Amino acid sequence: MSHRVHLVYLSAYSPELNLIEILWRQMKYAWLPLNAYLSFDRLCDEVHRLLGSYGTDNAITFE
Repeated sequence: MSHRVHLVYLSAYSPELNLIEILWRQMKYAWLPLNAYLSFDRLCDEVHRLLGSYGTDNAITFE
């Protein structure tokens, strides 16, 4: 504490503090169409499409 540093230990699993989890949740519940889950190949294609269009067609806003 002499250097005004305070350590805070987080639990081993803290998804709410991991920024990529916010993106995955948005993709899963808002952007992925239901038919993306028909096959693994289709799911991979949809995820690649979403990641490729992130920032232009899809973006997360905290409003």
